[in-house]
Amino acid sequence: MAQAQWWQRGIFYQVYPRSFQDTNDDGIGDLDGIRVRLDYLVGLGIDAVWISPIFPSPMADFGYDVADYRGIDPMFGDFSAFDRLIEEAHARRLKIVLDFVPNHTSDQHPWFVESRASRDNPRRDWYIWRDPAPDGGPPNNWMSNFGGPAWTHDPASGQYYYHAFLTQQPDLNWRNPQVRAAMHDVLRFWMARGVDGFRVDVIWHLMKDADFRDNPPNPEYGPGDPDIRRFLQTHSTDQPDVHSIIAELRGVIDEYDDRVLIGEIYLPIDRLVTYYGENLGGAHLPFNFQLIHAGWSAPRLAELIAEYDAALPEGGWPNWVLGNHDQSRIASRIGARRSRVAAMLLLTLRGTPTMYYGDEIGMENVPIATEDAQDPWEKNEPGLGLGRDPQRTPMQWDTSPNAGFTNGRPWLPLAADSATRNVAVQLEQPASLLGLYRELIALRRAHPVLHAGTYRKITALGDVLVFLRESAEECVLVALNLAGTAQDEIPLPPGTYGRVLLSTGRDREERVEGHLSLRPHEGVIVALDARS
Repeated sequence: MAQAQWWQRGIFYQVYPRSFQDTNDDGIGDLDGIRVRLDYLVGLGIDAVWISPIFPSPMADFGYDVADYRGIDPMFGDFSAFDRLIEEAHARRLKIVLDFVPNHTSDQHPWFVESRASRDNPRRDWYIWRDPAPDGGPPNNWMSNFGGPAWTHDPASGQYYYHAFLTQQPDLNWRNPQVRAAMHDVLRFWMARGVDGFRVDVIWHLMKDADFRDNPPNPEYGPGDPDIRRFLQTHSTDQPDVHSIIAELRGVIDEYDDRVLIGEIYLPIDRLVTYYGENLGGAHLPFNFQLIHAGWSAPRLAELIAEYDAALPEGGWPNWVLGNHDQSRIASRIGARRSRVAAMLLLTLRGTPTMYYGDEIGMENVPIATEDAQDPWEKNEPGLGLGRDPQRTPMQWDTSPNAGFTNGRPWLPLAADSATRNVAVQLEQPASLLGLYRELIALRRAHPVLHAGTYRKITALGDVLVFLRESAEECVLVALNLAGTAQDEIPLPPGTYGRVLLSTGRDREERVEGHLSLRPHEGVIVALDARS
C-alpha cells in the first residue's frame, strides 16, 4: 500500500495516564511518566500513543469531566511537560493522539456555571435544558449511562439539565453553532501545539432527538442489568444529524496536515460504518469493538470479520481493538493462554490495530475491594460488576516495590502477580507474551501484506480459524487454534507450501506442505511460496 497514511500503516497504543508511570511519587501517573517510557514504546514497535484525558478536571469521572479544554490538570503536569513529551515523541517518530471529550463538560466548567446562572444567561443554550414533565418529573425517560435518570433538576431555574453520564457531566448542546465553533477552536489549539489527532469520546452521543421523545423499552432488559439497559437509546444517541457535526470536526482536522480523527462508537456494524461519513468525510477510524464482545469461536470470529469487511464503504479503512479502559482485559475475558492467539489475530487482520497498555504483558483484571473502589459507575450501581477499576490498575514495569510504577501509594492496587508479570521479567524470557508482541509487530512492519493485504477465509470450523493475507507481492497464511486441545492434520488448500515465520510459542520454523498441526492455544503465521 504505497500511499498509505501513517494511521493506516501504524499501531496505536492507549495510555491511561493515571496508571502508566508516576514520576513525582503521588501515586498517580503523569506526562513525564509517559515521556520517560517512550523508549519502551519504541522498542515495542508501536507508532502512535493515544492518551486518555489530561485536562483540568474535578475527576468525578477521572478526566472525562472536563473543566477547561485548553489546560492540563496539575496532577499530570503542565504545558512544559506536555511540550517536552510532544518534542521527544516526535523525535522518536511517535505520534501523539489526545482524548477529546466534546459531548459533555464538568459541571464546574465556566460555561456551565454561566449556563445555570439564569434562564436568560447568554450561555443558557450551550447546554440542554428542558421544562419538567406535567407531573413535575424529568422531561422524558432517558437514563444515565452511570445509573438513574439522565436529568437533574435545578431548583433555582425550575428546569432540568441533561447528562448522559454523571450528574456532574452536563451534555453540551451541539445544535448551538457557538458551541460548535468553540469546540472547533479547541481542536485547533491542540493541533497548533503539535498533537497528531484525536480520539473523540462517545462521538455517537453528540446529537439528540430534537423532540426529546421517550426511548422505547428494551425487551431484553432483565434483573441484574444496569439502568442504561432499561430502554433502547433510540432517541438519545446515533441521530442522523450527528454526521453533519462529525463532518465539521473532520473539516477542522483537515486544516492541518497528517492528522487523524478517531471516533468511539458502540454500535452494530451496519450503524458503525456510517460514521466514515459521506464520501469518507467523517471519522478516519470509527472504532471497531467487535473483537471485544465476540464469542471466542472460529465460526463467530470469521462471521464478524466477513460482516465488517463487507460493510465497509469503498475506501474505508478498517481497524480492530481488543481492549480499552472501559472493558475487561482480554486476558481475563478469554484466559491467559488464549490471549497469545488473540494478539496474533489482532496484529494480522487488515487495518489499524489499537492496543491497551499492559495487554502486551498479559495484565489481568485486578480485584478491587469495595472500600478501594474509585469508579463512579461502580459506586452508583454497586454489586453488578460494572466497575472499571480492575482494568485500570498501574502498569507493571519491574520487580521493585509497586512494580516500578511509583515510589508513593498507587491510586489503585497493583496485581498480586506484579513481581513476576512485568516488563523487566518478560524481556528476559524468550517465550514471553511481551516477546511475542514485539515479534508480531516487527513481522507486521516487515510484511506490509499483514496490514494492507486482502483477507480471505480458508477454514472456520470448530476451534480452528485459518485465513490468507494476500497482495501482489506476497501471500501469508494465518492459522489459529482457539481450543485447549491439539488440532492435527488441518487441511490447507491444495498446493499450499511455505515456511512458518512465527508461532505464538516462538519455537517453530518448519516447512508446511498441504496440512498443518497446531498445539493447544497456538497460532502460526506461514509465508507461502510463490507457487502456492
